[in-house]
Amino acid sequence: MPRFGVRWLVAAALMLLLGGAFFFCEYLIYYPAILKCAWPRVEHARGGIDGRPADSPPVRAMVLSDTHLLGAVGGHWFDKLRREWQMERAFQTALWLLRPEVVFILGDIFDEGKWSSKNHWDDDVRRFHRMFRHSEDTELVVLVGNHDIGFHYEMDWFKLQRFEKVFNASSTRMVTKNGVNVALHGDGCPICQSVEKDLIRLSKDLNCSLQSSEEGCKGTQVYPPTRPIMLQHYPLYRVSDAGCTGSDAAPPGERHLLFREKYDVLSKEASQRLLNWFKPRLILSGHTHSGCEVLHDNKYPEVSVPSFSWRNRNNPSFILASVSSGSYALSKCFLPEESTVIGVYTSTGACLLLLVLVHCLWVKGLFQCLSLCLLGKHKSL
Repeated sequence: MPRFGVRWLVAAALMLLLGGAFFFCEYLIYYPAILKCAWPRVEHARGGIDGRPADSPPVRAMVLSDTHLLGAVGGHWFDKLRREWQMERAFQTALWLLRPEVVFILGDIFDEGKWSSKNHWDDDVRRFHRMFRHSEDTELVVLVGNHDIGFHYEMDWFKLQRFEKVFNASSTRMVTKNGVNVALHGDGCPICQSVEKDLIRLSKDLNCSLQSSEEGCKGTQVYPPTRPIMLQHYPLYRVSDAGCTGSDAAPPGERHLLFREKYDVLSKEASQRLLNWFKPRLILSGHTHSGCEVLHDNKYPEVSVPSFSWRNRNNPSFILASVSSGSYALSKCFLPEESTVIGVYTSTGACLLLLVLVHCLWVKGLFQCLSLCLLGKHKSL
């Protein structure tokens, strides 16, 4: 084969190998991972109310948390590009394959919302809407987190109202779909006394909706008579993650670290009040970036949803929830591990180097062979 033909063949092989690895790691890899996931069957669910079977079609909800879109101050441009591409491809693939009716994001949408300027905030919001675009068939519900508006000592009304205006959200609200009540609660800041008033009013509305008697319930909002599912950014109070297990739990060296009230988890007092007010059949929370299942007071289950960002975890995931008015079922959908992507790229790089080395050695051997042949002919003459 002519020498230029060999070079073209080697170049084509190199481009094919590199292009195939890039296409697989940046696009195709999300499909086999998410295809393994399926909506759980609600008839096998926990959490039925008074033994009643599900009496309405289940709502299919996708729940994720802590996307932490990097900002202009602390976010390196390549880190932003890489993480946002990963989350966008994972989210869009999940929407296309799973088709949820509603998507809940449990706060910490942004990493620097607590101090971002107007221009930086507008840019962060624009990127979020691009990444998490969705059809009209899917409802997107966003909760506020401490990184969106600041921790308790950093927060003010301007940051809170800026967030609520963009996402059409409030710190405390109710979403009802197919007879399923979902109570949404954000950061739980102590300066927002009006939020506590809203929580008390909402709990009264829900409790009155469950009662057959109207005593003391005049003028309350009527909701479907089902115990709510409570979604919030901060977990309810727990000492640590020592009892958490599974591949998405906190690393073993961190599980026994004690949580700080009002920083890592809600205070004992606030947690108990929320349980007494709402008596939820399920609590879903974020903030810790790790998965965990906790049972409060031996009757209120809470599931912590891990971070959706590869910047925070090697194995991000999200929750698939099938919820009816009588019961619910949860399953976890794991996304491709970052170590797998790094391994594919590393293996591809090694193969490229090997192919180039073999080609160089082959060309060098060919030149030596030709030189020896020419030298032999010269001596014979």
